[in-house]
Amino acid sequence: MALDDKRDDYRGAEALKGMDSNGRRSDEEKNLETVKSSRSKASGDPFGDESNSAVKYKTMAWWQAGMIMIAETISLGILSLPSVLAEIGMVAGVILILGLGALATYTGYVIGQFKLAYPQVHNMADAGEIMLGPIGREVFGIAQMLFIVFVMGSHILTFSIMMNTITGHATCSIVFGIVGLAVSLICTLPRTLKKVSHMAVSSFISIVAAVLITMIGVGVNKPGHNVVQATVHTPFSKAFLATTNIVFAYAGHVAFFSFISEMKEPESYMKALYLLQGADVSMYLIVAVVTYRYAGPDVASPALGSTSGILPKLAYGIAIPTIVIAGVINGHVAAKYCYVRLFRGTNKMGQKTWGSFARWGIIVLLLWTLAWIIAEAIPVFNDLLGLISALFASWFTYGLSGVFWLYLNYGRYRESGRKMALTALNSCIFLIGLTICVLGLYASGTAIAEDAKSSNGSFSCADNTKESS
Repeated sequence: MALDDKRDDYRGAEALKGMDSNGRRSDEEKNLETVKSSRSKASGDPFGDESNSAVKYKTMAWWQAGMIMIAETISLGILSLPSVLAEIGMVAGVILILGLGALATYTGYVIGQFKLAYPQVHNMADAGEIMLGPIGREVFGIAQMLFIVFVMGSHILTFSIMMNTITGHATCSIVFGIVGLAVSLICTLPRTLKKVSHMAVSSFISIVAAVLITMIGVGVNKPGHNVVQATVHTPFSKAFLATTNIVFAYAGHVAFFSFISEMKEPESYMKALYLLQGADVSMYLIVAVVTYRYAGPDVASPALGSTSGILPKLAYGIAIPTIVIAGVINGHVAAKYCYVRLFRGTNKMGQKTWGSFARWGIIVLLLWTLAWIIAEAIPVFNDLLGLISALFASWFTYGLSGVFWLYLNYGRYRESGRKMALTALNSCIFLIGLTICVLGLYASGTAIAEDAKSSNGSFSCADNTKESS
C-alpha cells in the first residue's frame, strides 16, 4: 500500500476519537467503518483470518489487555522509588513521578495511533520496517529482543534473590536460578495472551499485597524517625541515576504493539492504557511517598531492606506471583516475536497440533535458557541491565513515540496551531529519549566499572541478597 494511502488510514484511525484530521467532530459510525476498511486492506496481519484457525489470538477484552500491561510494568521495582525521593527530595521526586507518568501516557497513546494506522504492526521490528525498510526491521527487532531477554534474566535473578531471602540461603544460588527458569518456562507455554491475562490478575494482587506489607512495616517501626526532606542537594550523576529508576518504572511500551495485536477490538486499547497508567502512577506515588515518609533519608532500595524480622520474608513470599508473571509476560512477547517472524502468513500460526506445540515450546525453552545464562554469567548483571535499559528503554518508552507521531504527520506539521504545538511536543519527546539514553549510558558505564571489582563472579553459589541491596 502506498505511503500516502497509509497516512490516509491514519487520519481514519485518528477519527475514532470523534475527531477528523482538522479537529472537527465527525460521525462515529463512519469513522469506525473507515478504520475497519483500512485494516482489511492492510497486508501482513500478524495472525491473518482466524475464522478457521484452531488457535485464535485476537481474543482479549480491553480489561484483560490492561491487566497484562499492569503485570508487565509494575513489579518489585516499585520498591526502589522511595530511595529516589531520599536521593533527590520529596518535591522533585513527586514532580518526576507525575510528569513522567503523564508523558508515558501520551507516548502510549501515540503507539496506539500508529498501530491503528498500520494494523500489520505486531512489534517494534514491524514499525521499524515501515519507517526505515529492511534495515529498520532488523535494528528495531534486535533491540527489542535484546532488551526483553535481559528483562527476563532480571526476573530469574530476582527469583533467586527471593528464594535466598526466604530460605536464608539454604542452597546454591544457581539451583534457585534453575528453579526460576523451570517455573517461568512452564508458565510461558500458553500461546495466547488471553490465557496469560488470567495469571496477570494474580500478579497485580501479589504486588499490591507486598507493597502494603512493606508500607505497614516501615510505618510501625518508623526507622526514619519522621525525617523528611523536601529538597536535597545531590551531585548530578547520582541524581540522574536515581531518576532513571522512575524513567524505567514506566518502561512497558516495548510490548504494547503485541498486546494490541491480540485484542478483539484494538480501538478499545485506550481503555487498557488508562487502566495501566491510572494504576501505575497512583501506586508509584503512594508507595514512594508513604514509605519515604516513615523510612526517612536512609530508606533502603528495595524498601524491603528497611523492614525487619519476618516482614522481608513475608513480603517476598507474597510477591512470588509478580516476580514470576512479570517475567513470563516478557518471555511470551519475545517468543511470540520469534514465532510470528518464522511462521507469519502460513497456516502454522493457527494450528493446534503436537508439531505447533513443539515449535512454540522450543522457542520458549531457548529464550529462557539464554536469559538464565546471561543472568548467571554476568557478575554485574543489574548494572548491565541498567545499561541495556538506558540504551533501549529510553527509546521504546519515550523517544520512538515522538518519531512515530512525526512520521504519521509528515507534511502536516504547520496545518494548524494545534498541529504545530504537537510537533514541538513530539520533537521534545524525541530529545528526552535521546538525553536519557546518553546520560544513562554514562551513569551505567560508571557503575559497571565500580561494581565489577566487588562482585561474586560468574555462576556463583554465593548468597546474592547482599549484592542486590
